Order: sequence, then structure tokens, then C-alpha cells
Amino acid sequence: MSKFPKGFLWGGATAANQCEGGWQADGKGIGVPDTMTGGTVSTPRMFYKEIRPDIYYPSHESIDMYHRYLDDIKLFGEMGFKCYRLSINWTRLFPNGDELEPNPKGVAFYRSIFEALKAEGITPLVTLSHYEFPYNLCLKWNGWADRRTIDCFVRYAETCFKEYGDIVKLWLTFNEINMGLMDHIGLFSTGVMPEQEPCVAISFGGEESHAHKQTRYRALHNQFVASAKVVQLAHAMDPEFKIGCMIAGSCVYPLTCNPDDILAAQREMYKGNYYCGDVMVRGAYGAMAKRILKEEQIDLDIQPGDEEILKKGTVDFYSFSYYSSNCATGAPQEAEATGNLSVGAKNPYLKASDWGWTIDPKGLRYYCNELYNRYQKPLFIVENGLGAADVLEEDKSVHDSYRIDYMRQHMEQMAEAIEDGVELMGYTCWGCIDLVSAGTGEMKKRYGMIYVDKNNDGSGTLDRYRKDSFYWYKKVIASNGEDLA
Repeated sequence: MSKFPKGFLWGGATAANQCEGGWQADGKGIGVPDTMTGGTVSTPRMFYKEIRPDIYYPSHESIDMYHRYLDDIKLFGEMGFKCYRLSINWTRLFPNGDELEPNPKGVAFYRSIFEALKAEGITPLVTLSHYEFPYNLCLKWNGWADRRTIDCFVRYAETCFKEYGDIVKLWLTFNEINMGLMDHIGLFSTGVMPEQEPCVAISFGGEESHAHKQTRYRALHNQFVASAKVVQLAHAMDPEFKIGCMIAGSCVYPLTCNPDDILAAQREMYKGNYYCGDVMVRGAYGAMAKRILKEEQIDLDIQPGDEEILKKGTVDFYSFSYYSSNCATGAPQEAEATGNLSVGAKNPYLKASDWGWTIDPKGLRYYCNELYNRYQKPLFIVENGLGAADVLEEDKSVHDSYRIDYMRQHMEQMAEAIEDGVELMGYTCWGCIDLVSAGTGEMKKRYGMIYVDKNNDGSGTLDRYRKDSFYWYKKVIASNGEDLA
């Protein structure tokens, strides 16, 4: 008998800017991802203030789901998806971000997607902001640094609730909102413009002025306020709506039993997860957050009424991405291992992917237990998967046993977490269809169970092919996780 509960939401996840393409189709405006170049595991993505005709921008076409979504959704249905996590591109509905009325063609596009999902019996889980911020608001107001952005986001969210609420009942406000703490440039997650241009679009650290860091922290606070307002709005509009937060899972171990390492891991675990989680689930900044802000000399500029808004706008469930774990130590000379847009000391007991991400299935069980025991809210794993350089054989097959092994091991630990008492709503693996990598901007780093014929330079037919993992995942879903062989 399956350890997974009846009604468990098996499925897959994508983000609009990484799969849709059609970057200026039917009145869509320019979003932040449209300004980011491609890269590789060793060459960073770059940001230039103006879009240059001599540079390849991967989001402009992506995998062209804008024109192929009906066929792709049929493939999801063939796999047996119970749930599909997708995002709405803010600039497809409000091209500049601050319009008072939405773009009708953009509204119609997503209506068609949701109708197609309904026809396949697939429950949509919709992220309102998945690194898809109107570039106009970056230039005009420095993104989320300006509180006027809050009203624009609430207007956009209300439009989504009105237009799609008859089909969509599960919502997330911000994808991996804790990236606002980890990204020293801030553009990718908060729309805060970099201090100089050109610059690395997504960074793991570096020099940053105190003024820019404070702006980034304030921008994150404004996102908290916006999220809380949207949660309250959603609950008032439809009692059936369930709204979740979405955190980039940062599972951190002490490198050794040295007390300095223990304390370093505790701090990193807090900053990476609970700084944001406490605000969105409990409705207030935690005690350790206050120490971090004091040590960083950050003034959040909290306005009258903000604390009450946060208290009333707590989420219904906690969703997160989980790819890897890291170690923390007080010894800075330790070798580093790179995870989901974060860094840490290398764990000597674990292997890593070709992109340097530690593979740690048991860490998922540990992380689920830590979250659930802290918050007592339902959990939803909305991103998990293995990025790999898949090979399309002459017969158009893809033999990705390594991906099946990765997913199987993580599912086994999910079952253990459920046995531990964790309330787990579902699992939507990341990049169920190959798409553009957010971190590197490349196609070579593939996550999907569906292969897309496209290369890093933009060449390819865009044809879709089923991988071995496609048929395996179909069997897993059909058995509700009982058959993982």
C-alpha cells in the first residue's frame, strides 16, 4: 500500500520566462529575464541595461511553449499529471507593470492554458511572480525598492484571481523569495538595479555597497507586504483559494561537530529559510532576524501598518524547492560546493552533479521534518530534479537512468518523511519539460522528462521527445508512488 496519501498532487513545474518564449508577442512587455544573456556552468549570465541586437537572449524564444502549449499539456496528461505548476508572466498581462487595465490578449492566453489543463484533469498551481518582473518598473522605480510596486502587484494579482479563479485554486505569491537575501545584485529576484552595468546577472557573492544591500533588504520587505496583502485579498475573494509561500530550500549541515560549525550552520539555516519563512508563515520577523539586521546595519524602513498586514496575511501552506544540501563552517578556507544559487563548504560524504550540486536525498527528509516541526503547515515540494547533459540518440530516445535514480531516491525519502508525520501535499518535479536554466541560461542543463531539441546557441528544431524517465514517472504517478522500480 502506498505511503503517499490519496489525492497526492504528482506533477511537474515550469516558469514562464524559461519556457514560453514569445517575448514580445501579442503586446507582452519586456521582463527582467529578457535582459539576461545566456551562459554556461563556467561563464556567467550578463546583464546590459539595453537589449543588444548582437547578443543571444535565451528567454526571447525559450522552448516556444507560447505556440506549443496545447501539445505540451497533452504530454503532461499522458504522463498522468495530477498537478502542473506554472507561472503567469506579469508583463504579458501588464506590459509595463503599472497599467490600470490588463492586456486582453495576455488574459486570453492564460485562460486557454487553464482550460487545456482542465480538459486533461490537471490541477494548476500558479506562481504569480517567478523571476518575471516588469523591466519598466526597474528603470522607473528601481523595482521592489519602491513601495508603489506593491499596489501594482496587488492589482495584477487581483486580475489573475478574477480572470482564472474559477479554475485555479492553488496559488504561490513569489518564487524563491529568499533569493532576495542571497543575490548581492538583486535584479533577478527584487528588480533592484545593479550599481554598475554591464554586470553579472546572477551572482554568488562579491563586493556590494552597504546602500545597495540595504535597498535589497527593503525591497524584500516590500515583497513581504505585497504577499501578505495578496493573501488577504485571495481569502476575501474566494474561501477555496489556498495561497502558499515558496522558498529556495537551503538545507545546511555543520561541516564538523566543532561548536563554531554548529553555530554557523544554525545561522545559515535560519537566514536561508526561516528569515523569510517566519514572516510569511508566522506573520512577523523572528528574533534572529533582528540580530542579523543589526549586525548588517540594515534599517528596513517598516511603515505604520506593515506589521499588522504581515500578521493578517499568513500563507496556508509552505512550498519549496529542494535540489541539494550544503555545509557551513567557521573555517573560510574550506572548499566550496555550489547549490541552488547558494554556496557552502563541500560535504565529503556526498557526490555532486555535473553542475556541482550536491546530491542528498536524505537531506530532503531532514529538511521536511525541520520545516514541518517548526511551522505545522502543509508542505509542498514544488521543485526538485537533476540537471544533466542528456543525449538524444539516433532513434530519438533518451536514456536518463541517472535522473530516474535521483528522483526515485528523493521519493523514497519523501515517503519516509510522511511516515515521520510530515503533511505533504504534493511533488512537482522541476523542468518536467526541458527549458532554459535560470542560473546559467543554457539548454544543455536539462531537467525534463521530455526532451526539447534546442541547443545553447538557440539552434534546433524545438521538437519534443519522450525520455525513459517519462515512462517511469507515468508508472510512479499511476501507482501513487507505490511502484518506484
